[in-house]
Amino acid sequence: MTDYAQDLVFGSFVTPSARPPLRPVELAVLSERVGLDLVTFQDHPYQPALQDAWTLMSFAAARTERIRISGNVLNLPLRQPAVLARSAATLDRLSGGRVEMGIGAGGFWDAIAGMGARRLTPGQSIQALEEAITIMRGIWAADERGGLTVEGEFHRTSGAKRGPAPAHDIGVWVGAYKPRLLRMVGRVADGWIPSLPYLPDGPASLTEMSRHVDDAARAAGRDPAAVTRLLNIGGEFRRDSGGLLVGPPDQWAEELTDIALVHGVSGFIMMGDDPTALEIFAREVAPRVRELVAAERAA
Repeated sequence: MTDYAQDLVFGSFVTPSARPPLRPVELAVLSERVGLDLVTFQDHPYQPALQDAWTLMSFAAARTERIRISGNVLNLPLRQPAVLARSAATLDRLSGGRVEMGIGAGGFWDAIAGMGARRLTPGQSIQALEEAITIMRGIWAADERGGLTVEGEFHRTSGAKRGPAPAHDIGVWVGAYKPRLLRMVGRVADGWIPSLPYLPDGPASLTEMSRHVDDAARAAGRDPAAVTRLLNIGGEFRRDSGGLLVGPPDQWAEELTDIALVHGVSGFIMMGDDPTALEIFAREVAPRVRELVAAERAA
């Protein structure tokens, strides 16, 4: 049992569909209205059926007041890290400190290369992501003297001007599944975002995956609890039980409580664009999970 005692976060995972164009923004506004903490957007810049995630994040930030906003996860190979850092800092300042940096190393390399980016091996993509995180944090460190120089193999800066500083410490959350990338998360990232449908053994897969994160964090002199664990989840609300996250809200709450307390997950992000399901998740499931987890921690 591994509970890192982090504050619980509940969010939505919105598809940035191009038709109708305002639909993803309306789901972001709904997410805030029903009480969710976070709205996230997929980022697949090579798919013409989808709108640009960063532009949607900016528009959604202007239409909301409280909810935090993130990519889930932004496609690094198609986004220049120094510019991305300034974009994030700008939106964070304009939104009152509501932006987080969900980012990934890239996966659909035929499509990525088709957009003009360099094709990388899995190992190269991990190194490129770690270099990018160094650059982004260096740009955000506006109080440090001197320009930012990072001599990476895939991403470099040569005396780049720092700033502007974001309104709050932007969390860098990485989508990861394989051991090498999980170890990088433990060394340098603020959060980890896998998706439940991609876990081969369901929540049980989190045990071994978390071990890689924790071991790498300790080796780097970090507390494993410094790495926020978020999980993209999908399921179905219905009267009868049909398996994990298929059933009534009370069943969802009990199952998510178990995942939180056993695997240390503190963020649950609901995949799907059904407004009714989002409302049930926010108003019935999330409060019950908070109640159950608080009671168990108190005990």
